[in-house]
Amino acid sequence: METAGFIRVLEREGRALAAAAAEAGPDAKVPTCPDWQVRDLLRHTGTVHRWATSFVAAGHTEFIPFGEPPDLDGEALLDWFREGHLRLVATLSDASPDVACWHFLPAPSPLAFWARRQAHETAVHRVDADAARGRDIAGAARDMDAGFAADGVDELLRGFHARPRSRVRTREPAVLRVRATDAADAVWTVRLSAEPPVTERGGAGAADCEISGPAAALYLSLWNRLPLPTVSGDASLAALWRETSGVG
Repeated sequence: METAGFIRVLEREGRALAAAAAEAGPDAKVPTCPDWQVRDLLRHTGTVHRWATSFVAAGHTEFIPFGEPPDLDGEALLDWFREGHLRLVATLSDASPDVACWHFLPAPSPLAFWARRQAHETAVHRVDADAARGRDIAGAARDMDAGFAADGVDELLRGFHARPRSRVRTREPAVLRVRATDAADAVWTVRLSAEPPVTERGGAGAADCEISGPAAALYLSLWNRLPLPTVSGDASLAALWRETSGVG
C-alpha cells in the first residue's frame, strides 16, 4: 500500500473505533485485552495518536516517551480521542514526503513508517472496540481487506519480531511458516533460534510448523486477538508464539 492508502485506513478505522466505543460505553470490558475497559482503550490509543503526531509535526529526530492521558471519561474522553485522531490524520496528510523524524522500524521513509504503523495500530484497536460492544471478532476479520491484513502480518513478522526485544526464541533452530490463503505472495518463513527471529518472504524449504488461513484471520491471531487458524506440523511452535509474541 502507498502512504495515502494507509492514511485512508487510519481515518476510517479511527472513526469506527470511536463509534464502537461510544456504543459500548466507557465501563465495558474489552475481551481481547482482559485488563482493560473501553476508557483504557481510548486513553491508550489516543495517547499513541498524539505521540505519533508529535514526531511528524515537530520533526523530533530522537525518541520521546509517551505522554500521560488526561483524566477524562465519558463523552469528554471520546471527544479527546476524536480530536487527536483527526489531528494525526491531518498531520500525516499534510506532511512533506521527505519529513525527517524518529521512527523505530525499517521503512521507505519516516512518513511511510508512521502512516503504516498508525493504520495498523488503529485497526487492531478498532477490533478491540468492536469486541467490547459484543461483535464477533471473526466477523470483524471477514470485513478486513486481505491486502491490508497481509501487510500487517509482514510488519509484525519482519518488523516487530526482528528486533532484539522479541521473546519468540527456541533452544534449537526451528522453522515456522505463515501462509495467507487469500492474498498473493503472502507467505513468510520464520527462522527461530536462541536469537531474534529472522523472517523472509516466500515458502522455500521445509518448515517444522505452518500456520495458515485467510490474511485477516492470520493478522488478528498473530496479534493474539483470535485463535490461530489452521496449524500443521509441530504445534508446540504455534503455542510458543501464543505464549511469547506479545509486543511490549
